[in-house]
Amino acid sequence: MAHLSPHDVMTMFMALATLLGCAKLAAEFMQKIGQPPILGEISVGIFLGPTVLGHYRPHLYEVLFPTTGPMPIVLDTVTTLGVVFFLLTAGLEIDLRSIFRQGKSALLVSIFGVAFPFGAGFLTAEIFPQYMGAETGANSLIFALFVGTALSISALPVIAKILMDLNLLRTEMGTVIISSAMFDDLVGWILFSFVLGMLHPPAGGSIGDGVKHTIILVLLFVGGTLTLGRWLIDKILPVLQAHTTWPGGVLGFIFTLTMAGAAFTEYAGIHAVFGAFVIGIAVGESGHLRKRTSEHIHQIVTNVFAPFFFASIGLRTNFVSNFHLGLTATVIGVACIGKLLGAGWGARLGGMDRTSSLAVGLAMNARGAMEIILGILALQAGLIREDMFVAMVVMALLTSLISAPAIHFLIRRRRKLTLRDTVTAKLFLPNLAATTRLGALKEMCEVAAEAASNAPERLFRLVSERERILASGWEDELAVPYARVNGLSHPLVVVAKSSGVDFDARDGKPARLIILILTGDNQSQQDLLGDVSKLFSHREAVDRAVHANNFLELQAALNAPVQ
Repeated sequence: MAHLSPHDVMTMFMALATLLGCAKLAAEFMQKIGQPPILGEISVGIFLGPTVLGHYRPHLYEVLFPTTGPMPIVLDTVTTLGVVFFLLTAGLEIDLRSIFRQGKSALLVSIFGVAFPFGAGFLTAEIFPQYMGAETGANSLIFALFVGTALSISALPVIAKILMDLNLLRTEMGTVIISSAMFDDLVGWILFSFVLGMLHPPAGGSIGDGVKHTIILVLLFVGGTLTLGRWLIDKILPVLQAHTTWPGGVLGFIFTLTMAGAAFTEYAGIHAVFGAFVIGIAVGESGHLRKRTSEHIHQIVTNVFAPFFFASIGLRTNFVSNFHLGLTATVIGVACIGKLLGAGWGARLGGMDRTSSLAVGLAMNARGAMEIILGILALQAGLIREDMFVAMVVMALLTSLISAPAIHFLIRRRRKLTLRDTVTAKLFLPNLAATTRLGALKEMCEVAAEAASNAPERLFRLVSERERILASGWEDELAVPYARVNGLSHPLVVVAKSSGVDFDARDGKPARLIILILTGDNQSQQDLLGDVSKLFSHREAVDRAVHANNFLELQAALNAPVQ
C-alpha cells in the first residue's frame, strides 16, 4: 500500500502551515482596512505561487510546493475539502422561505439579475469563443453556457457584509437584494451542474445522454434532499442536541451529511461542491439549527478550511504571464453591464426609485468566491484557458471591492433623514394596550393614519404584508416594523412602549420598544432604518428609551451619545 514518506509528511505540513498562517494574517489585515478577507487570502497565494515566489526563488518554491510526487494530490485533497465545506456555509445562508415570500421587486430583480448577465455572457462567448478564453477543442456551446452562468452569479456573503456595513440589511431594499442574491446562487449552481454534466457524458454515451443522466440524478437529489431530507434533518437535530455532546454531535452529523451529499453529486457527474451546497440549504432550513451551531460551522470553515482553498488559487497559475488586459477588461465590462442593467431594471420595474434601483444593481454586481470556484472547476475540466481564469479572478475581486464604495457614495449625496427629525409627541405611545403582534401593529397604524389623514386599514394591510415576508423583531427587545406607502407625503414614525410583544426576534425576547416606520419612498426608509440601527446598537440605548415616561424623556434618550 502506497503511503507518504517522512519527508512527504514534513513537506505537507510545512506547505499547509505556510498557506494557512500567511492567508490568515493577510485576511486579518484586509479586514482591518475594510476590505474582503478573501482578497488577502488570494493575494498570499499569488505571492507564494509561480507569479512571485516561483519566479524569483524557484528553488524555494519547489521545496515548499513540489509539482511532482504525492504533494500535488495532497494539496488538491485539502483544497477540495476547503471548497466543499465553504459551499456548505453558503447553503446555510440560503433561506428558501424568504425567497418565495418576497414580492414583485425581489422576483423581478432575481429574474432580470440572472437573465441579463447570462445572456450577455453567453452571446459574447458564443460569438468570440477564442478571444474569451475557450480552450482549444472545447465545445463552443458548453463554453458559452459556462461563461453566461459564471457571470450571472452574485456573491451572497460579500453582499450581506456590504449591506451590514452600510446599515441597509434590514431595509426593504436590503431584503430584496439578499433574497435576489440567494435566488441567483441557487439558479447559477443548478445551471452549472448541467454544464458539468455536458462536460462529462457517461462512457460510450453522447452529450445528450450525459445531460439526461445528470438532470435525472440532480432532480432526484435536490427534490429528495429539500423535501424528505429536510424533514428528516429537522426531526434528527433535536434528538442529537438532547442526547449528544454539544456542539460535537450536531457538527459531526452535518459534516457527515455534507461529505455524503458531495460524494453523490460527484457520482451524478457534477462536482462535489453542488452536493455540499444543497445539504447546506436543507440543514439551514431546519428551525432546530441553533444560531451558535451555525456560527461554529462558519468559524471553522472560514478560518481553517476556506483559507487553504483561496490561498491555493495563486498556486495554480502565473497571474502575470497569463494576464490579458483586453480579455480581463471585456469580462469585467460584460459582467458589470449585464448585472447593473438586469438587477437595476428589475428593481425599477418593481417600483423602486432611480437611486435605490442603481444601488440594487451595484450590490448585486458584487462577485466573489462563487465565480472563482466555477473558474477553477472549468480550468480543471479543460474548458477555459489560464488567461480566462485570471480574468475571472480579477473580475470577482474588483467587483467586490467597488460595490461598497459606490453604494456609499450614492446614498450619501443627500442629507440623511434621522429618527430625531421625524418622531413627534402625537406619535409616541408610552403605554401600548395590545399584547399581540397584529394587535400592536393595528393600534399603531390607527395613530399613524390619524396623523396622515389616511385609512388605518390600508396602513395595517401594508405593514402586516411586510411582516409576513420578514419578521421585524430585532435583538435586545426592539422591534422595527415598516412599510412603503405610495403617496405618503412625509415619513411617519410611531414609537410605542410595551410590556412585551412577540415579534419573532432571533434572541427569542419579546419587544418592549416598537418603532413603526412608514415612508413614501425607499430612500427615506433606508435613512430611518439605518439611523435606528445606529441609535440602538447597544442594549443600554433600548433601555433608555423604554424608561422614557413622556415625549421629552424620549427625546433625551434619542439625543444621548451612541456608545
